[in-house]
Amino acid sequence: MPPPMREPTFLILTALAAGPRYGYAIIQDVTTLSQGRTSLLPGTLYTALDRLAAQGLVELDREETVDGRLRRYYRLTPDGVADLQAETARLRDLTTAAEHRLRALRPRTA
Repeated sequence: MPPPMREPTFLILTALAAGPRYGYAIIQDVTTLSQGRTSLLPGTLYTALDRLAAQGLVELDREETVDGRLRRYYRLTPDGVADLQAETARLRDLTTAAEHRLRALRPRTA
């Protein structure tokens, strides 16, 4: 089982789970997914994408030129999907444990 993910990594992989995305679209999706709590700068994103590519979790999907600028689209690899699924399950288990304990704190009504 892979180690727990940092939140930005989880959000980047989650953004790519919807399909191939280019940098700015990933940044926007991460901001939306996190409800504005996480905002990535381009340098931070591309450093993360390079790291995730080196780990075999994402790969270049395609490149295209739009308005004279190169867009690189990234996608999840099968390993990226597996790691995202494992992290989602880990977080679900932690959430379930927390919910059970919080329920125990609620006053009982007769």
